Amino acid sequence: MNKLTQRIDKERLILAIAAPLLAIVAAIVVTTLVILATGKNPGAAFSDMLTYGTASDSQVYILNKATTYYLAGVSVAIGFRMNLFNIGVDGQYRIAAFFAAVLGGALTTPGWISIPLIILCAMATGALWAAIAGVLKVTRGVSEVISTIMLNSIATAIIAYLLQPGKLAELQSGGTVISTKPLPQSSYFFQIDTGAAGELWGFIVIAVVVGIAYWFVLGRTRFGFDLRTVGQSESAAAASGVSVKKMIATSMVISGAVAGLIGMPTLLNDSHQFSNDFPTGIGFTGIAIALLGRNNPVGIALGALLWGFLERTTNHLEFEGYDKEILGVIQGVIVLCVVIAYELVRRYGLRRQQQRVGAELAAQAAATTKKQEVA
Repeated sequence: MNKLTQRIDKERLILAIAAPLLAIVAAIVVTTLVILATGKNPGAAFSDMLTYGTASDSQVYILNKATTYYLAGVSVAIGFRMNLFNIGVDGQYRIAAFFAAVLGGALTTPGWISIPLIILCAMATGALWAAIAGVLKVTRGVSEVISTIMLNSIATAIIAYLLQPGKLAELQSGGTVISTKPLPQSSYFFQIDTGAAGELWGFIVIAVVVGIAYWFVLGRTRFGFDLRTVGQSESAAAASGVSVKKMIATSMVISGAVAGLIGMPTLLNDSHQFSNDFPTGIGFTGIAIALLGRNNPVGIALGALLWGFLERTTNHLEFEGYDKEILGVIQGVIVLCVVIAYELVRRYGLRRQQQRVGAELAAQAAATTKKQEVA
């Protein structure tokens, strides 16, 4: 029995390593074919990406981008663990960042008071916006996919209406930019000066804390166990005494609260105001990163770093004469390869498990027959 357990553990380890390796190999092969189809040299492209992506300034850029992408991935992953497809993260983080910027611009308190207030405002706004979809889901059975799509559009409309001079925005001194009132310098989040490489956003510390909290709550608490149980089987969770509706609503609120943090690195470390050029689409990027990371906090971090690396290096490829659309192609190929590779490995592992069970049953039946013959 001990040898069987060791063999099973060894196979699980091999399969766990095989899935990402298969995905990487497949992504490289497909990307190579795509670059060849454009008439370019894939070897030179990969070499340029590696050289440029490992430069010190690129490393700082990638970490800053990964901070935002990681928060987006965790926000989406919380819904995924509940079998909820929260594609409203994009609207949740944008409306949260907008109202947080409005509050921050109006505050005159010291930074140690204003910064937590801005962050809490963003989290509360994101949680309330996501709660709408959660309430509709548990009270009226409205699909969270439909409700969050609509809420994304509503959030965009609300921001567009309020982001006007005379409402909650003002025309900046240049006369070409409309934004919320800039945050006072006391409300800037700390940055780490890396010299010539640039400044590393201090909000990366908050992202790490969020990742640890995500791992601990989902993996080490009763709430996390109930949440995962509902995601796997609502009927089994209900039979064990878990309130399915309460868990669905709660998970949407938590997902929205984390979504509210997505815009904070940009607001507190970079732009210090909300304008028409505030980053969009990060919520949808979070879906891809959560898929890449398999909803695991470490996997999501690696996916966020990879996404930042690809964004940095493929944008540079455009200056080297490569087609600018290659970034979207590479990103899509990687996501597809990861999803397909993990599914293939999962099916292979399931088939191996069935074969082992069948072999054990056959061995037990043979042993029983032999005992009966001896008797």
